[in-house]
Amino acid sequence: MLAFVLLGACQASAPGKDGAPGPSATGTAPRPAERDGVPTAAGTHRLKLEVGTPGHREYRLRVPPALRSSAGPLPLVLAVHGGASNAEKFQELSGFDEVADEKGFLVAYPEGFAFSWNAGPCCGPAKLARVDDVGFLEKLIDRLVEAKVADPERVYVSGFSNGGGMAYRMACEGPGRVRAIGVVSASLVIDCDPGRPVSAMIVHGRADRSVPYEGGGRRDFNDDRPFAPVSRAVAFWREAAGVRALRREGACRTGEGRAVVRFCPHGGGHVWPEGTAARLWAFFSSV
Repeated sequence: MLAFVLLGACQASAPGKDGAPGPSATGTAPRPAERDGVPTAAGTHRLKLEVGTPGHREYRLRVPPALRSSAGPLPLVLAVHGGASNAEKFQELSGFDEVADEKGFLVAYPEGFAFSWNAGPCCGPAKLARVDDVGFLEKLIDRLVEAKVADPERVYVSGFSNGGGMAYRMACEGPGRVRAIGVVSASLVIDCDPGRPVSAMIVHGRADRSVPYEGGGRRDFNDDRPFAPVSRAVAFWREAAGVRALRREGACRTGEGRAVVRFCPHGGGHVWPEGTAARLWAFFSSV
């Protein structure tokens, strides 16, 4: 059950920014609603997470209004920003907030290390510093699950570009935590053993010059090996799921086996296409 904010002398309080409770009519600020230290007031919360190393990591948590009336935990989507970006910018770009508020799921926007993620052979500062980003994201999932705001059986990871590489890495190395991934404009360039079936939706532009659709380019500033073509990732997840072939569904192709694989090419470049958040959630909620 949610812990409701107690208001002095039965006076109502006005909502603050992002729907959080504001000061009460008596002038005393009410204690924010939370579960085990995790805010449950609707809106966006900037939070810190201890990860067992010097300093801490940060993330933004979008809580939908549905959490207040929910008797149990909600689905969780990790939305992982691309390189040279951050959590705040990706929150604005992705469109997940609006979908989450309407459909009733949590979104966590983790903050990378120096605007980057250690996705294996990529990228930049996080790779050079050997940052344990898998460990960070695992601890983030565990934190929200242990607080009983996130459902451990409905955890999904989405990411763009370098963040898409992290989504692949989480599916490959986050044992049992991830039900499905949504990868936009990224290449599968790591060895992968998911451990259990993981559904995957892959979105990629045929005109992508940063991570070429047919493969090529270079993986990082100090790694001139080419990116693998997107077909390699599609084939890997299809074979891992035991899917023989993908059938056409509008602009996408889909197949079901031990897991579901959906491939959605488009004619654009290295972009997060408009409406992607809604399409990813439709996929996540169906698998």
